[in-house]
Amino acid sequence: MSILIPVVLLAGVALYFMTPDERRRLGEALLDMARRAIQSALQASTRHEPFGDFLRARTRWPLVTWLLVVLHVTTFAAMAMDTGSVGDPDVLIRWGAHFPPRTTNGEWWRLLTSTFVHSGLLHLLATIAGLLSLGLILERAVGHTAFAAVYIASAIISGVVSLWTASPVAVNVGASAAIGGLYGLFFTSVIWAVTSRFPVRMPWSTAKRIAGAAAVFGLYNAVTSDLAGTSEVAGLLTGLGAGAVLSRGIGRAKPPLQRPAFVMVATAVIVLFCALPLRGLIDIRPEIARLIALEDRTVRTYDAAVAEFRKGWISSDALAAVIDRKIIPEIQAAHTRIRTLRGIPGEHRPVIWTAASYLQLREETWRQRRNGLVKAKMAMLREADRSERAALEALQKIRGMAQS
Repeated sequence: MSILIPVVLLAGVALYFMTPDERRRLGEALLDMARRAIQSALQASTRHEPFGDFLRARTRWPLVTWLLVVLHVTTFAAMAMDTGSVGDPDVLIRWGAHFPPRTTNGEWWRLLTSTFVHSGLLHLLATIAGLLSLGLILERAVGHTAFAAVYIASAIISGVVSLWTASPVAVNVGASAAIGGLYGLFFTSVIWAVTSRFPVRMPWSTAKRIAGAAAVFGLYNAVTSDLAGTSEVAGLLTGLGAGAVLSRGIGRAKPPLQRPAFVMVATAVIVLFCALPLRGLIDIRPEIARLIALEDRTVRTYDAAVAEFRKGWISSDALAAVIDRKIIPEIQAAHTRIRTLRGIPGEHRPVIWTAASYLQLREETWRQRRNGLVKAKMAMLREADRSERAALEALQKIRGMAQS
């Protein structure tokens, strides 16, 4: 496990320094590797009898598994040919990553498309290892519809859970939760088959291959801290729950279409009740950036006016007028904007409250300075300097809170 960490880092560095042409060639090589892996795994999954005969009779071709692998690989290849690093958050979001401020503002499709976005080559390979070996067996046993329903339901429900549990500005990618759901379906299918005394047994070599791929998938996700997350657990539990419904009587026949339909309806209900209340979440980082830019801009405006005052080009009243007409209105406009923000994530509300307090304190500071200039009282100007230090300390606190 300790060896895998530097390998992951080296792979990420290599991708970062690749030229667009090198990334294109890598994408083409990955597509060829995936094609050959699918062919090899499919042949291995069907050569055992009577288990192979059972799979061929049940579902001849694992079309959904093939489609998912192609989507994973082609998306990564396209990302590799894009400008910027594959692991760059902006690139990930551009290609469909689940980012709450975007997802909850009408882009709900990101709950599903994020499963096809990967932050690195090893991330992709771990996904394919977990999906391919399992899907070529499981899909043929339960059928296309049930297999796809569990993948989609696990992906969407885990994404909804992450809206409640993860950072509201986290960029979520990968299919670990969706594949975890498939493993949950596999587990329940095995339980139903064993309890119903299904006469056809899975060959030991097939079971070892699935276990080996599961180990690779689990090892990577354990190293990257993606395995034991709340959303990943939600994906597994979704697969177990859906599997309890779908795989009943799996030894006799594939699940009837009504059962996958029920799973999808249940998923839609969960989204309606759990995700829609969070719609319209905002990313507060641009708001904090505006505050910092406002501070810099107003200070530059005042310093330029002070320079003119010291040269005797303007009077103290004119300097006070700069505060009145240019600086305080900007502070007030920013304060109004902060007070009217909606969709603030719960954990970021203290940041916004602190920002509102900073703006109020900053407006009072500028008013004190303006009054000191008009009345020519140094005591008031010194008090304004003390208040300014307090305001700047509040701004520094806001920076730290927004970044944590």
